[in-house]
Amino acid sequence: MSEQLLGQLYQIIVLIFLIIIHEVSHGLMAYKLGDSTAKDMGRLTLNPIKHLEFFGSFLVPFIFIATGSPFILGWAKPVPFNPFNLKNPKRDGALIAAAGPISNFLIAIIFGFILRVVAGIPIFAESTVFMNVLVLGNVLVFMSVLLGVFNLIPIPPFDGSRIAFAFLRGKAERFWLQLEHYGTLLIIILLFGGMLNLIFPIVVWIYRVIAGPISIL
Repeated sequence: MSEQLLGQLYQIIVLIFLIIIHEVSHGLMAYKLGDSTAKDMGRLTLNPIKHLEFFGSFLVPFIFIATGSPFILGWAKPVPFNPFNLKNPKRDGALIAAAGPISNFLIAIIFGFILRVVAGIPIFAESTVFMNVLVLGNVLVFMSVLLGVFNLIPIPPFDGSRIAFAFLRGKAERFWLQLEHYGTLLIIILLFGGMLNLIFPIVVWIYRVIAGPISIL
């Protein structure tokens, strides 16, 4: 197997891990706020079968691979929640949405910290094996940040839209609700309309802040 294929396989494994943690975090926050919908549907699990879906988990990553993208992006089935079970639907909906990206940033910070500490130990820093682990760890940190920032885009159906929705009133609120019906179309337009080029500098900056001297970008 070529080095490029190994790299893509690793990115796919990391992506699946990150999006599962992302979705489970939504469900856990909803459960904490009084809604057990995700738990009742068996979505508070790390079992990939419960979370992956064709378009975001398979087709979109394949398109990234086929077009020679240096990174792979995707998403899983949204974790459902019932707003009628929440004390404050708009506020709690925003908290549930924010839990996903926050989980991604926490993973990036934790692994970034571990890599920094280990990189400071001479016996590891001089090891060829560790250098390979360092590269793989950096990929995980970068993809965690990428997924977190990507989901904070304030346009339906991203998590950022639900966070923004909590602050909307009147006509803006009704317009936002109408946009949610075109979620898949909006994702396609954003992915192939240059949105990644706009957020990429933000992703790289956050990644470098977290990775610091062990940054590979």
